[in-house]
Parts: sequence; C-alpha cells; structure tokens
Amino acid sequence: MTVEQLAQELGLTVLCGGEPLSRQVESVYSCDLLSFVMGRAPADSAWVTVMGNMNAMAVALLADVACVVLAEGAALDEQAAQKAAENDIAVLASGQPVFDTALAIHEALAK
Repeated sequence: MTVEQLAQELGLTVLCGGEPLSRQVESVYSCDLLSFVMGRAPADSAWVTVMGNMNAMAVALLADVACVVLAEGAALDEQAAQKAAENDIAVLASGQPVFDTALAIHEALAK
C-alpha cells in the first residue's frame, strides 16, 4: 500500500506530500522518544507520533520511514514542514489518538 492509498483509506490529511506519497508502506511504528525511533523504527514504516517539529523530520529521514503520521491533532510547525518538503518526507495528520491511528494503519496494511 502506498502512502497516498493509506491516507485515502483512513481519511488522513496530507500535510506534506508530492512524490513521497507513492512510497510503499510496509509496517507501522509508534513512539515519541526520538532516540528509540532512530534505532528501532523499521525502514518503510508509517511512524505515528505527536512530534511535529524539525527534530522529528530529521529522525524520519535517518530512520528512512515511509511517512510520518501526526496523531491527536498534533501540528506540523513551519520549519518542520520546510524540512519535510526539502527531504521528500510525506507527513500525514490524524485527529485520532496515537494507539487508534497506529491500529488503523496496522489493520489497513493487513488487508
């Protein structure tokens, strides 16, 4: 499933997209501790977090995740949006809690 298909299926808002929306999503990972994400998030995963800052975008790039999904209505700040666009990082948004968002992604990928 691509990032774009995932966003459409779950009704997620695309905050930063373009070409990265065609990237395949293989799994889901949820964590807000950036050092854990750097070492443990699988490549090509959808990373569910509430961290919408520039540091999170740097970690997304290092971890090579397919996309960042901001849950709980978390905002993507202006610097982070710029970094995401410059580095081809897809960022999606959900108003749902982190667990519910991650579970919905997991279920969508399991179909």
